[in-house]
Amino acid sequence: MEPKTFAGKGLRYTIRCAELRDAAELSALRVRIDGETEHMDREAGEGFMDEKDFEMLITADSESGVRLFLVAEADGNLVGYARCEGSVLRRFAHRAEFGICVAKAYWGCGIGGELLRHALDWADGSGIEKVNLSVLAANESAIRLYAKHGFEKEGVLKNDRKHADGRYYDTVLMGRFHAKTASLS
Repeated sequence: MEPKTFAGKGLRYTIRCAELRDAAELSALRVRIDGETEHMDREAGEGFMDEKDFEMLITADSESGVRLFLVAEADGNLVGYARCEGSVLRRFAHRAEFGICVAKAYWGCGIGGELLRHALDWADGSGIEKVNLSVLAANESAIRLYAKHGFEKEGVLKNDRKHADGRYYDTVLMGRFHAKTASLS
């Protein structure tokens, strides 16, 4: 994918594929985002990935025909990222898992929507028929964004997560079929 620049809401940002030079910044960004919101699966520092871990992930994703790693860059820094990960197993080769993270200071700027749109364009062009994701049920803005892009709720995992406040939270499972596949159902 060629880098694409967008402007809106007083911000210019670029969506592009992750590169090895991004690894150290991605490591720091992931920890920062995990600590900014309860919407992520991890608390800050959990499942830590260092620069080398990100280098290996970026290399594996760029060498695979069923994986995509996008970053969003604004104000000279990475401010978000998204990944799609397909499967090499035949029974699951038609689908990919999607995940997205955007720094809190950049929420509402359209970055998440563009990362999602580009990931879906890639999936549709790569022969992936279905994109799956999971989202905290309390993250209503993300659920609205996904629904706007054709995702449907497929299920709810009750009391799936227990946060630091001691409360349990549900996880919503969502899926989106490629338009051609959906018309065949």
